[in-house]
Amino acid sequence: MPLPTAPCHPPRLRRRHWLAAGLGASVGAVLPSLVRADDGPLPQPWAPHRPVPAPLVLPGHGGPGLDLAALRGQPVLLNFWASWCEPCRSEMPSLELLAARHEAEGLRIWLINFRETPAAIDRFLALLPVDLPIARDADGAAARAWAARVFPTTVLIGRDGRPVCTWTGEVDWTAPSARARFAALLKR
Repeated sequence: MPLPTAPCHPPRLRRRHWLAAGLGASVGAVLPSLVRADDGPLPQPWAPHRPVPAPLVLPGHGGPGLDLAALRGQPVLLNFWASWCEPCRSEMPSLELLAARHEAEGLRIWLINFRETPAAIDRFLALLPVDLPIARDADGAAARAWAARVFPTTVLIGRDGRPVCTWTGEVDWTAPSARARFAALLKR
């Protein structure tokens, strides 16, 4: 079983928060069972009073772009990631398996790349081919709107177009407990 990895902060944030990271490591050693399951972080419900971000429309990378409103009626998983983020890279194969497992239920998974050039994404895909659609968040506005401050951050959007919950950090989507939690959330 691979060792769990901590979520990645964008490079700018890593430099500014080195002291907070040290404090977080000591707190994390004391409270891991409250924030992580064996398969990764637990889903956090989207608060009913929390507004839904403005319409999400992003250009695609190597394919059509993402228009979240056009996917209404289908459950959608938005995965915010970056190629420099090791937990993001580790999580991708299990996201592909999740997409295949729930394809018949209409699940659509979109990988939203955070502020990288098309060339950087191409270099990443040459090393780790991914068969999921990729959208580019070139200026980071979508990540800010959806509160993706660390990577990976994953948001489940219900068939009604409203966010259901978020996961911050790497999830093993093939682990039995994660599969059971996800299947229950997908039925909502």
